Amino acid sequence: MATINERYPIGEFESPSQINSDLVENWIEIISVFPQKLSLEVDHLTDEQLDTAYRDNGWTIRQVVHHCADSHMNSIIRLKLALTEEQPTIRPYFEDRWAKLVDSQKFPIAASLQIIEGVHTRWKALLENLNQNDLLKSYIHPEHGKVFQIGEYIALYAWHCEHHLSHITHLKKRKGWK
Repeated sequence: MATINERYPIGEFESPSQINSDLVENWIEIISVFPQKLSLEVDHLTDEQLDTAYRDNGWTIRQVVHHCADSHMNSIIRLKLALTEEQPTIRPYFEDRWAKLVDSQKFPIAASLQIIEGVHTRWKALLENLNQNDLLKSYIHPEHGKVFQIGEYIALYAWHCEHHLSHITHLKKRKGWK
């Protein structure tokens, strides 16, 4: 049996070499169903399980859930900036520092699950109404020194959803949790 890379259980993000409507539809579907999939995986977990790290020196499941809320709130703002401004420079944030704040380490996950549900509902509405020209709009990410077109951005966040969901599912499988 192959060993799973605990940091990148589905592999690192690879920017797609081409973007077409079928791929975009698939990525939007992944983003759309993420709140339900995440809730199914974490709603029944105990505090002890939620406070278990998915890998050595990694975040706990609780921190992953709160991170997804933080990240996806930032993501929809980045999308709106790209749709309404001419190639804006987005503001990065220190996600590792945010994960150390009390609301990420000790706070119940219910509030973040609600945030994720609401953000994804609005995000889906925006994504499903993009046209071909919208997919070419972009923003500058200063942390990566890179321009992200919206098409690539959608691929990135679909990967992000699956990436963190896999952290949780692989840990649960490894621990024998249901």
